Amino acid sequence: MIDTLSNLAVNTGAFLFALGVIVFVHELGHHLVAKLFGVRVHVFSLGFGKRIWGFRRGDTDYRVSALPLGGYVRLGGELPEEATGDPSEFLSKPRWQRILVYAAGPAMNLVLSVTLIALLFMQGIRVQGLQNVPPVVGYIEAGSAGELAGLQLDDEIVAVNGEPVEEWKDVDFMLSLAPERAVQLDIRRADQTMKLEVTPKKAPKYEYGDAGIHPKLELRLSVIYEDRPAHLAGFLSGDIVRKVDGKPITTAQEFIDQIEPRAGQTITVEVLRGEELLALEVTPVDIEGKGRIGVGLDIYRQLPFGEAVVESVRWNFEIIEMSATVLGKLFTREVAAKSALSGPVEIAAWAGEAVRQSFKQLIFLMGFLSISIGFLNLLPIPVLDGGHILILLIESVLRRDLSVVVKERLIQVGFMILMSLMVVVIFFDLSKNLPGLLGGS
Repeated sequence: MIDTLSNLAVNTGAFLFALGVIVFVHELGHHLVAKLFGVRVHVFSLGFGKRIWGFRRGDTDYRVSALPLGGYVRLGGELPEEATGDPSEFLSKPRWQRILVYAAGPAMNLVLSVTLIALLFMQGIRVQGLQNVPPVVGYIEAGSAGELAGLQLDDEIVAVNGEPVEEWKDVDFMLSLAPERAVQLDIRRADQTMKLEVTPKKAPKYEYGDAGIHPKLELRLSVIYEDRPAHLAGFLSGDIVRKVDGKPITTAQEFIDQIEPRAGQTITVEVLRGEELLALEVTPVDIEGKGRIGVGLDIYRQLPFGEAVVESVRWNFEIIEMSATVLGKLFTREVAAKSALSGPVEIAAWAGEAVRQSFKQLIFLMGFLSISIGFLNLLPIPVLDGGHILILLIESVLRRDLSVVVKERLIQVGFMILMSLMVVVIFFDLSKNLPGLLGGS
């Protein structure tokens, strides 16, 4: 019970921190651009509902409100019934300025995400998070869908369901969208090409497709712990693992599989250090029934500032592209809504898990959530920023305002769509996460 409450507290704290930063930056975008165009801002609020704390500066009440699941900026004269024709009111401004005010929130989400991910790239981040990982199979889990389908090490996947792929992340993404559905892979094996059919298993809880296959990557030792077997055997941070007792190693899991069952047995690990190939003998020690040699395994790459920004921008636009793909597959029922939609409970669990791993993981999650929230806000649904922008674009084409009645009906429809979506998301959220929170299976 105490552990459950502790986890709940960590999850909630991490979630509120991450969401608070993202919402603040989003609303700050609206606020700054509105001020730039001389629009009076009445309220800048983190959260909805009752005001629990704040201060007033100029015309604006900066506040924190009771329900911490979003925020808003209330502009002077934003609603037709409030408009008086004053030049500082929102509806008195040209349409292009109003469009920029609405677009500024999602734009700031993009800026935040690009900044956070670029900082991580500069500090060092797992290579799986970067581009240019070729779609070559480096590890296959025993009993996995990939093994059952007949995949082999060094198979190059050239297409998934007829769509060409150039990087592993594309393979991983397309397989994750097909839990318990047959997927056709075009394989290049040595000098032959063939087709294999794989049916990814449904991963527990989040219900994405898992084929149990992993890319072929360079495995580098990131940490060597003092006075442990690896340190005493002469291993150094930065060594690249090539073989264990003559068996080629291409993933961290393969290395772990070779070490864990062999406590007390001397093994030979071949590593590349610079341009020199070394064979180091080490004897794993038994720790809680598993062999350990005292190394940290991570596949990290650090980028200089310019390259980090470029890679971050590319990563963000790929997330947008993937989000659009998932949205399209939701409408065509190629992806189950339960596996694709995540609500506050699930996101809080992600945040808690991330912060327990490292602050870097939380920052990475914040980048992902920021660009995802920015993308969702640009959907052409009245009530959302994208819906307001769409109405303004239609009015620009027509060269006249839509009637107040038409706008009210559009807003009502948009509100109903949004509320219906929220009910569905929260239902799926609770069905996936409530049993775990209550200690069920």
